[in-house]
Amino acid sequence: MATLDTSVLNSINQTTTSSGVTDSTQSVSSTEELNDQFMTLLVAQMQNQDPMDPVSNSDLTAQLAQISTVSGIEELNTTLEGITAQISSSEALQAASLLDQGVLVGGNAVLVGNATSTPFGLELADDVDNATVEVLGADGSVVKTFELGALEAGIHGFVWDGLLDDGTEAADGSYQLVVTAERAGESYDDLQTLSYGVVSGVNQTDSGAQLDLGPVLGVVSLDAVRQVL
Repeated sequence: MATLDTSVLNSINQTTTSSGVTDSTQSVSSTEELNDQFMTLLVAQMQNQDPMDPVSNSDLTAQLAQISTVSGIEELNTTLEGITAQISSSEALQAASLLDQGVLVGGNAVLVGNATSTPFGLELADDVDNATVEVLGADGSVVKTFELGALEAGIHGFVWDGLLDDGTEAADGSYQLVVTAERAGESYDDLQTLSYGVVSGVNQTDSGAQLDLGPVLGVVSLDAVRQVL
């Protein structure tokens, strides 16, 4: 009795799926070719089977199920490709809308120029009983301290008036932020400092939209934005 060897179908399955998502033209072509190959093999099986020992219904059902599965995978790949294209297009539009907008992203820098500082932020995973922000100068010394007290979980934005602890104006330049917090009498570390940047450019890459925030913060991904100001 000649039967339709499942290894043939498995080989076809591997050939179809190994290349991943393809364009819709290739997908349709592959599906049509696969169906043609299956029908050719099925007809050959029916013509050459032993009349005294025909192929069982269960074998035929299994073979039909395999070809249906492969066709379904082809259609699913085409659908996923369309969804991916829509997501990329939406992400590009969202990134373009941020041009010239101020955003907060992960970072510990705050800039001072003409006695004016850039905003900064703090993201907390939980409520804290007390939080303190220290601003460090270029030499690592503390030049300004903010006692923030108790804060709820979430993102908090702040603005420094550019004055040092001694009341004098901070020199123009870049300063570093160091945050400490306490929760239930213990040190709390599940937090992130946020720096301010202005989106000066948008680049679309294979890994998604990239935002240019200037020489200090550099280029970040769209999902790195924690808040738009």
